[in-house]
Formats: sequence, structure tokens, C-alpha cells
Amino acid sequence: MKLLLKVAFDGASFHGFQAQPSDRTVQGVLTETFSSLFGEKMNVTGCSRTDSGVHAEFFALTVEPEAAREGWLKIPPEKFHRAANDVLPGDISVLGAFIVNDDGFHPRYSVVSKEYVYRIEDAAAPSPFLRGRVCHTRRPLADADVSRMNEAAKGFVGRHDFSSFMAAGSKITDPVREVYTAEVARRGGLVEFTVSANGFLYNMVRIMAGTLIDVAEGRLTPSDIPAVIERRDRAAAGATLPPDGLYLHGVKYPFEPVWLAE
Repeated sequence: MKLLLKVAFDGASFHGFQAQPSDRTVQGVLTETFSSLFGEKMNVTGCSRTDSGVHAEFFALTVEPEAAREGWLKIPPEKFHRAANDVLPGDISVLGAFIVNDDGFHPRYSVVSKEYVYRIEDAAAPSPFLRGRVCHTRRPLADADVSRMNEAAKGFVGRHDFSSFMAAGSKITDPVREVYTAEVARRGGLVEFTVSANGFLYNMVRIMAGTLIDVAEGRLTPSDIPAVIERRDRAAAGATLPPDGLYLHGVKYPFEPVWLAE
């Protein structure tokens, strides 16, 4: 049995998800907190390895004792969020819990698709209240700019070799991914790029977003996107935008968890 949790976190003060010896990470904080909560060493396994500064509105992870045994979960799943949030720091929150009885389930390798949102503040001056949570452009984007970005985003959809959108020096040997949806729209005063796929390469969404900024500013056109993909060359795509504006927004599994939180 594994306890599957839905969590959210503000990544600004974390060096990514994966535990590191000397840096504050999401996995490190959760492992320490849950081990203290249960009074034994707990294993925390995440659905993704988010980078430093990247946020999550929907991050899935499993919790289970390092020494596997029956009857270890003494807290009712529907109450777990209360017990956890009472002891977690304010930049992480447990949103719900779900019991998984499939021994073969893995929160990362069992994922069917993930959805990311990249948020851009295009106001003439940056809001101090959004600092560290959005990418700020130096000029407002007109409706026509956003429309061109959306048209260009459609060019990402499909199964492609996304080498042009992978960080230089990445050790990933298979850069083929299938993008299911991609769109750009203005929502709540921000410009949002939303993309879902069966998987993502290192910095893929941030490079996609940077390429869409090139489209907005006239350095590329929407019709250039297929050629950028075809070149399979990092130099062909746009800049890697900062992690501040990137959010893991959704995770799908072969089943639909019923998240318990009373």
C-alpha cells in the first residue's frame, strides 16, 4: 500500500524537488517532515524532478515506510492533509490523499500525461506581489501578439523530436515526446502558455515559452515552428525563460484518484 498525495508548493525557496545533501529541496523537507510525523523513516517519491524556482499547483507523490509493513498508516487518508499541513512549512501544502494498493504503481513512471503552465506578466512595470511567481516582459503584448503566440503554439502539437527545445548538454538519449495540447491565452491580466504531453525534456517548456516570445516580438513567425523542430538544434529555438513563471499544473494517471480532504 502507498499513500498518494496531491501537493502544491511555491518553488521560490527550493532547489528543485529532488533531495540534495546541502540544499533545501521539496523532497528533503517532505521526507524529514513525514518521517517525524510517523516516527520512522519514510520514503517520498515524486511524479517529476522540478528545477530550482519552479512551482507546482498539482504535484503527485507517494509516501511509504522505508521498512515496508502492513498497518503503517494510522492517520485516516481524509484527515491526512490536516495532520501534514500543521507541521509543514508554509510554502508546501498537502491538498488531498488517495490510497494506492497496486504494488506496481510508481508516481513518476505510471504518469500518462503532465500539464504545465508558464505565466508571463507583460505589464509596463512589474508587480512586486508577483515577484518570483511570473516572468516579466519589458513591454506589454498586444492582442495580435498573443494571437500569433497561440498560433505558433499549435505547431508544437504532435509526436516530434524536441531536441531544439532541450537544454544543451542534457544526457537524455531519446528526445521524442508527444505534445497533446498547447495554447496561449490572456487570463487574469497574465499571458499563459499551457502545454500537456506524455513527458517533457529538461527545460523544454521554458524554451518553448522563450520561442513564443520570439514570435510575439517578430523574430520568428508561427510558420517557423515546424522548421525549428525539424532542425533538432538548440540554437534554432528561443531563450530559456526563468523558472519563476513555470508551474506544474496537472498530472494524469491510468486511473482517476478520488482526492480525500475533509
